[in-house]
Amino acid sequence: MKRDQTIQVRVAVAAAGAVALLVPAALIGVLIVGNVGWLHRFDLHVTAAGHDLALRHPAWVRFMEIWSLVFDPNSWRVAALLVVIWLARRRAWPLAVWVAVTMAAGGLLGVVLKLLVGRHRPDLLDPVARASGYSFPSGHALNSALGASVLLLVLLPVFHRRRALLWAAAIIVPLITGLSRIGLGVHWTSDVVAGWLLGVAVTAATATAYLKWRSRRARRDPHPILEGLEPGVGG
Repeated sequence: MKRDQTIQVRVAVAAAGAVALLVPAALIGVLIVGNVGWLHRFDLHVTAAGHDLALRHPAWVRFMEIWSLVFDPNSWRVAALLVVIWLARRRAWPLAVWVAVTMAAGGLLGVVLKLLVGRHRPDLLDPVARASGYSFPSGHALNSALGASVLLLVLLPVFHRRRALLWAAAIIVPLITGLSRIGLGVHWTSDVVAGWLLGVAVTAATATAYLKWRSRRARRDPHPILEGLEPGVGG
């Protein structure tokens, strides 16, 4: 397949992925706003089970608290800033801008949705943790999925020999982060699932735009896109 055709395929895949992720995330939001009974009962059931487990295992609670602190949304923003600086030093300005815009867009989307939906957090009789602000979507889940997917696309061409490790980290870290927020009783399950979906969807949407821009200069670029967004970064 020719280089420009490869990019066009990647554009189509990224765009389809963005839509496929945004649709269920939006559906969850609609169900929450509509206060649909079965979703509320499901959230209550999972939260109650997670809370019972947390009360019986203080060490598990401590682990979840530390994990949530380490992978706080601000931690991802700092990591993204360091990547932007690294890319700027390598004069990969378009990719640096993409990282900054994607992280900002995802963070802003989470804040706006919290205000629009105005969902309250679980109200437990004997909470093991507390968090401020509205519940939907989970900021930890959204930003971990967002940050992990952004770093994955940037670093794949750099660490191509360890791509399996990168993929594993990009999946496992957001997964444990979201589950920790449920286990601590500070988010409903639907908050976390929507956060995961939105985080990856934002990355896919901005990656679509980036790849579309890159397709215009594909004929002048000696590096074919095999992994990530900008193979020249790994050179």
